[in-house]
Amino acid sequence: MTATPAYGFQVPTARPYASSSHRVIKPGAAIVGMNSKDAASAKLASASHIAYAPSFQRNFRSSSVKLSKVVTKAAADSSNIKPVSGLPIDLKGKRAFIAGVADDNGYGWAIAKSLAAAGAEILVGTWVPALNIFESSLRRGKFDQSRMLPDGSLMEITKVYPLDAVYDSLDNVPDDVKTNKRYAGSSNWTVQEAAESVKQDFGSIDVLVHSLANGPEVTKPLLETSRKGYLAAISASSYSYVSLLKHFLPIMNPGGSSLSLTYIASERVIPGYGGGMSSAKAALESDTRVLAFEAGRKCRIRVNAISAGPLGSRAAKAIGFIEKMIDYSYTNAPIQKELTADEVGNTAAFLASPLASAITGAVIYVDNGLNAMGVGVDSPIFTELNIPKGEH
Repeated sequence: MTATPAYGFQVPTARPYASSSHRVIKPGAAIVGMNSKDAASAKLASASHIAYAPSFQRNFRSSSVKLSKVVTKAAADSSNIKPVSGLPIDLKGKRAFIAGVADDNGYGWAIAKSLAAAGAEILVGTWVPALNIFESSLRRGKFDQSRMLPDGSLMEITKVYPLDAVYDSLDNVPDDVKTNKRYAGSSNWTVQEAAESVKQDFGSIDVLVHSLANGPEVTKPLLETSRKGYLAAISASSYSYVSLLKHFLPIMNPGGSSLSLTYIASERVIPGYGGGMSSAKAALESDTRVLAFEAGRKCRIRVNAISAGPLGSRAAKAIGFIEKMIDYSYTNAPIQKELTADEVGNTAAFLASPLASAITGAVIYVDNGLNAMGVGVDSPIFTELNIPKGEH
């Protein structure tokens, strides 16, 4: 899939510091919006877009390159070069917990990277059966290329927690799961235990991200979905968010942000996206509005959802026709380009930042505008309209 830079999302160079165990790079604030007529500055800025990072930047991780200090002037001499200006996405000093990261090619990973690029400390919750492989890949450097941030440093994941968000507490876990060999060697992986572990380790968080879903019968039409399969989809894909926020809310700092990922099947018919998953996404969006009220009044926490377009992640391939959905989106969306995970990550960074301080209870579409369409323009009935088309 072609990577597309997210224009106007610029990140200054990192400020490194040494810890007792290893050197950690803490990214600086991200800048939204760029306006400069200086060719050299523009060239430098173009190498710092958050949506991609050229491979050669790894060799310059400790580079002394510095961006010019950002200044804003009410008026300037037209003969002078105007400085780079913009609004900062500054999450330095903030801590984020992203639930549902098990590899490096999904939306959860992209959100973690964007939050890290803006300066946040990253904690992740990984499904227990995938935990060993994920941690092993991190240690062996398998994810180093995809960990690279716009300034050339590598995203640091401070801690990986085992998590199975289907279970609220140990009392809810069936005996066959407790004795399952895939869970052997792991402990404290229910939602309640994970929240308690984070509290013990760090005290509090500022950002909570729900990036997980599962529908065991997703390939079945709704009329062929069993009660067990339907309820399993609701449990793993929507109630898991209610449970996460319920248990993490007491350790979230006032003014914090909670995010989830949804899909347009919540409100439109997507044949093939079955097994109760469309119902689960509809429930997730409804819960987002209710939770925004309750968490907002109780703890001043904002709650939003991102409705993302199709992405060819490992998880999405479970529905069996994700590549066709990507092609359909490209052909019919107002903006003809493939959606990148980074574009969703950038939106999450904005929603988690003070720039979105008045946004809560919202579903934000990041799908190249496909949600706005009422028909597919690739239909033969529109052949004579000469609708502009891009090359895929």
